[in-house]
Amino acid sequence: MTIAEQVAQIAADARQASLAMARLSTTAKNDMLLAMAAALQEQTVHLIAENAADLEAGREKGLSAAMLDRLMLDEKRIAGIADALREVAALPDPVGEVTGMWKRPNELMVGKMRIPLGTIGIIYEARPNVTADAAALCLKAGNAVILRGGSEAIRSNRAIAEVLQGVMKELGIPVAALSLIPFTEREGVLEMLKQEEFIDLIIPRGGESLIRFVVENSRIPVIKHYKGVCHIFVDEGADFDMAERIIVNSKVQRPGVCNALETILIHKNAAAGFVPRIAATLSELQVELRGDDEFRSYAPQATPATEEDWHAEYLELILACRVVADMDAAIAHINRYGSLHTESIITSDYSRAQRFIREVNSSCVMVNASTRFADGNQLGLGAEIGISTTKLHSFGPMGLEDLTTTKFIVYGDGQIRG
Repeated sequence: MTIAEQVAQIAADARQASLAMARLSTTAKNDMLLAMAAALQEQTVHLIAENAADLEAGREKGLSAAMLDRLMLDEKRIAGIADALREVAALPDPVGEVTGMWKRPNELMVGKMRIPLGTIGIIYEARPNVTADAAALCLKAGNAVILRGGSEAIRSNRAIAEVLQGVMKELGIPVAALSLIPFTEREGVLEMLKQEEFIDLIIPRGGESLIRFVVENSRIPVIKHYKGVCHIFVDEGADFDMAERIIVNSKVQRPGVCNALETILIHKNAAAGFVPRIAATLSELQVELRGDDEFRSYAPQATPATEEDWHAEYLELILACRVVADMDAAIAHINRYGSLHTESIITSDYSRAQRFIREVNSSCVMVNASTRFADGNQLGLGAEIGISTTKLHSFGPMGLEDLTTTKFIVYGDGQIRG
């Protein structure tokens, strides 16, 4: 069979398996996930051996130390993957939930019920833990899932998928509900993106170039998240101690993630008191500051910011800094340069906080809190499949509920339409 034929067969089989997954009880799904967690830990030695082959190949290809670290599996990380599956098993099952019920004048009872999306395709890069995490979330929500990981982790991904599929086979659950595209050629991705007859949604997880490639080539709806250009606005009258603590956490704790801070905006009435302080603190922490003229008048160590800096997702210890005339200017800047990811205001004024929440058009808008909380686990979803910066069908961190849709259910007693 050609690659195109193999991918089409995988997709068709997954579609058929999705029908069985939609019927599976909560207890059966949870038992499956717990058994998968146990099996992964039982197979630790095998998984580490397969991962070692990926690591060796990665070194030969010249992968960076950071990429190799993301790729690496050891006993502790495998235990963490198993624990993540147990956490998903403990989450409430959204499937079958009736989200509303109302009576019509003709006595019809109309409601909406949560149902699985169907078949979900996940395209991701060099983190083998995603193989288990994404599978667990999709399966718990009653879906089938087709996984296509990066070539750097192909042996690790195959090994993890085989362990999970072995559990499904033992439990009599269709193995095709968890499928892995088994080859690394780009043609496999392109063929996967053509399977609109069988795949309901594509979720890419990785860098901006991967996501843009998927969007440009997919016939299937895609959950997009190009980048995270996250802002903090320090309002006039803000608590400077709080503002400093939040900015440092947002920028420095993990600068290479999508919810890290990339731009600070400071109200002109707070600039004289706050800019020298925050600039000194960040400079001590090795953060490179790029500021507009007014910011640099208070912080001469900053280099001049360019237009590109306001658009930038640095993912490193660089921060764009601007003094703005008022809240209108702050909101206008965010709505022009932001990526619809996460923004926060530091303020002591409730009404101004409420205005910021209403008018900033991003998927996570915060008051007096670090942008680093834009994460499914931190927001109480238990786990997330990814972050969406598009508004259809989900916006922001996506948990189990976002892997379902709703259908109308109608109860009658013989009514007919006149």
